Amino acid sequence: MEIQTLQTTPSISEERAAQLMEVAQSLETQFLSEMLKSAGVGQTPDAFGGGAGEDQFASFLREEQAKQMTQVGGIGLAQSLFDAMIEAPHE
Repeated sequence: MEIQTLQTTPSISEERAAQLMEVAQSLETQFLSEMLKSAGVGQTPDAFGGGAGEDQFASFLREEQAKQMTQVGGIGLAQSLFDAMIEAPHE
């Protein structure tokens, strides 16, 4: 995944910041995938549908669409999650 702007603080390394951003983007991807599912993206139409095969692969389509959305900035959820993780106390 492409790393968006990483604003590191003195208490966190660039490597750790990249890891946290990857996790945040993964969470945003999952969230967007569920939203696309709720919106009906990938649902098989009643007439002329692809049957069981299309139903099985629809989740892959939604997941890839969600990844692409996240990589171009998404809805800003990844950045918000990243900021919250950076501010959280570290052990």
